Amino acid sequence: MSMESVSFSFHLLLLLLLVMHGDGSGTEEMADDLISKGNSVLRLHSMDHDRQTEDDGTTVQSRVDPLSHMDHMDLSVMVFFTLKDLKVGNSMPIYFRKKDSSKSPRFLPRQEADSIAFSLKELPNLLRLFSFSRDSPQAKAMEATLRQCESQAIKGETKFCATSLESMLEFASSIFGSNTRFKTLATEHLTKSSTLFQNYTVLTTPEEIPAPMMVACHTVPYPYAVLYCHSQVTENRVFKVSLDGENGDKVTAVAVCHKDTTQWKRNHVSFRVLGIEPGTPGVCHFFPADNFVLVPDP
Repeated sequence: MSMESVSFSFHLLLLLLLVMHGDGSGTEEMADDLISKGNSVLRLHSMDHDRQTEDDGTTVQSRVDPLSHMDHMDLSVMVFFTLKDLKVGNSMPIYFRKKDSSKSPRFLPRQEADSIAFSLKELPNLLRLFSFSRDSPQAKAMEATLRQCESQAIKGETKFCATSLESMLEFASSIFGSNTRFKTLATEHLTKSSTLFQNYTVLTTPEEIPAPMMVACHTVPYPYAVLYCHSQVTENRVFKVSLDGENGDKVTAVAVCHKDTTQWKRNHVSFRVLGIEPGTPGVCHFFPADNFVLVPDP
């Protein structure tokens, strides 16, 4: 297989995980099958160096947008809510990131991904490899991602940056157990729209997905596709929420609520957005369509 990056359909990725055998075997063969079948790109972050990843894995803009409201916070932080907000008829402002898939980084085959160093200490060599200058936005994005991947996990958290589909599947199997089947949950936009931020109304009673354990995977900026995946031993609740936007957008959104936030940084953006004290339990957030959650499939 050539060094050219490979494009994947996100829905094929979901199918891969849904049909996966309980022993986790055959991950490389199934990923190869995706390579041969995939004809659309799994939507991933662009090389946007203005993003930072919070303790819960959510990715927000690190710079402040002076044109936004909410105490001058960037609109991209408007993904947080509390458990009490999940009731039929309630309306809340939500930002759903949307990416042009044709401009997104793509997964490399595992053999090729493993042949490239993925380490902060190798950053100078990596910049030469990808022909990025040290002060370029791409270089800053790579450095931020590598620092995030190498940073210490918070108490009770296990994290891993996957540079291939196979390594992501193996990490999930290590969390759930080799004999446990698991499935993916991802936000779906049922209508096409360019609107990123608007008020959404909860249409029906949210469906809670049993999740005694979960792995959340978030796309991070890098020249090729990288997934920041993590799992926490603290109690989390997973929901699928039917939403109706002001402009008629229909979204089936995946949301995670964290019961224990005592290990999060005191300046975590969710506490500021929600106007709550650091460590307050029951902080929730919606997932953009290019992130997903893995849960055991009974």
